[in-house]
Amino acid sequence: MRFEEVAKAFSEIEKRSGRLEMTDLLARLFEKATPEEGERLSYIIQGELRPPYEGIDLGMGERFVLEAIRRASGYPERVVGQEFEKEGDLGIVAEKLLGKKRQQSLFQKSLSVLSVYNSMLKISRACGEGSQASKISRLVELYNNATPIGAKYITRFVLGQLRLGVGDPTVLDALSVSHEGDKSWREPIERAYNLCSDIGHVSRVFLEDPQKVKEFRIEVFKPIMPALAERLATPSEIIGKLGKCAVEYKYDGFRIAVHKKGERVEIYSRKLERMTAMFPDVVEAVKKLKPKEVIFEGEALAFNEEDKRFYSFQETMHRRRKYGLEKASRQYPLYLFAFDLHYLEGEDCTTIPYLDRRKKLESFLPHRIIQTSKMRIVEKAGEIDSLFQAALGMRLEGIMAKDLDAPYTAGKRKFAWIKLKKSYGKEMDTIDAVIVGYYRGKGSRTRFGFGGILVAVYNSDSSRFETIAKVGSGFTEEEMEKFQKMLDEDRVKRSPSNLDYEIEPDFWVHPRHVVEVAYDNITRSPTHTCGRKEGKGLALRFPRMIRIRDDKGPFNATTTKEVEEMHKFS
Repeated sequence: MRFEEVAKAFSEIEKRSGRLEMTDLLARLFEKATPEEGERLSYIIQGELRPPYEGIDLGMGERFVLEAIRRASGYPERVVGQEFEKEGDLGIVAEKLLGKKRQQSLFQKSLSVLSVYNSMLKISRACGEGSQASKISRLVELYNNATPIGAKYITRFVLGQLRLGVGDPTVLDALSVSHEGDKSWREPIERAYNLCSDIGHVSRVFLEDPQKVKEFRIEVFKPIMPALAERLATPSEIIGKLGKCAVEYKYDGFRIAVHKKGERVEIYSRKLERMTAMFPDVVEAVKKLKPKEVIFEGEALAFNEEDKRFYSFQETMHRRRKYGLEKASRQYPLYLFAFDLHYLEGEDCTTIPYLDRRKKLESFLPHRIIQTSKMRIVEKAGEIDSLFQAALGMRLEGIMAKDLDAPYTAGKRKFAWIKLKKSYGKEMDTIDAVIVGYYRGKGSRTRFGFGGILVAVYNSDSSRFETIAKVGSGFTEEEMEKFQKMLDEDRVKRSPSNLDYEIEPDFWVHPRHVVEVAYDNITRSPTHTCGRKEGKGLALRFPRMIRIRDDKGPFNATTTKEVEEMHKFS
């Protein structure tokens, strides 16, 4: 499959806002793709070379791409820079200048999907002395053989700015449509994806033999998508929904999945990033656990031994630093509270009831710093409220109620789990939202260059982000400086292609940073687009910044559906 064909499809997708249209365009590509091409294509669509947990980074910034465009096009640095200043998109610059380049390659070959992917992989693996020069040379070689439209999307991919607005659900739908003409295969494809978090692998298996996705099994060191919880406002509603249920403390820590096979241990975040180096104490404790093969999930939380209290999420996040980790480990000692079991000695535990999973988990825990989460089976709302108050007294977030008979719903948000947080009562409520833009500082904030953020939530039905608030309060001076620097690096001239909006910030940014935002209630507003009906969307009233959620990615944030449910409680 020629890469130009893919680039033209991407161009058409950019012009579409409807998920069905995007699905059909991708389905046509998958129809023509070999299994190997389908695998690589799925990664490219998501702006990745491999699944996130492998941590592969192309490592090329704008400066290096500008140099590659200059060399390939023959235009002087001044002209390339002027075009970038004018367009604000190096993809468009590459398309324009390479379309009328001053020098032609003597030997030009047509680029295929596989050749582009393999070149990108080589760029990512270049390291050591001379690696940057090598990366630039490989990119120049790609440009020399690319059509103008191909160069546009090669550039955007290299910079992590593909901006197609295509979410994982759309790719899964497209695979089904490519085979059957409809979405009848979506459920088994999605289940396979949720069990391995590797969209390329699932695409290849499906295109080889669709029946194989129905036989998918959990594998150690392939993290599964975390189960998600629904919300209810009171203990009475929880009992009304679940009846007799398990109630666990909800720890405000770092949610991780632990994988062990023999002496090897790996730890993954809820964003599916490999975080093993961050938790050396946990790794050593896991190695001593009795099971030879196990996958379990828990919340890592720093504990202050002197004051006998849990540290805040922000303090726990000090463990994420790359340097001074040994000191941070001593200063913020961890407990890991395990709350679910995915796999044990060859058995897929996600298919068995929660209570059975819990008993198997307790069979080999606790062990040193790894404990099972506090859990009690209850039948009355008063019992839930008592546990809820006890959790708050320990400075925890609240509680999680769980259906005793439910399997583990990987990647799904169902009422198998229901969360009740301290913010649902008389205090403030919060959501996790994605930053899509920011504002200049005015008045006393002028010196920071930062005055607030525009945030959005994700609509999983349309695969688009929808704005919900302009947040201008809750920032410390230190945070304002941090936000200004962080968001300047992500600034772009155009709005994200998968964003619905009515108001514009001073600067747009790539939707990648997640923040927790508090608010008083949710109201209807013509200014925002979240869950828009009859010209009015949902908006947060008196939003305040609480913290950055480094542990969450844009697709792990609060969804439009959740906001609509929360609106009922406002």
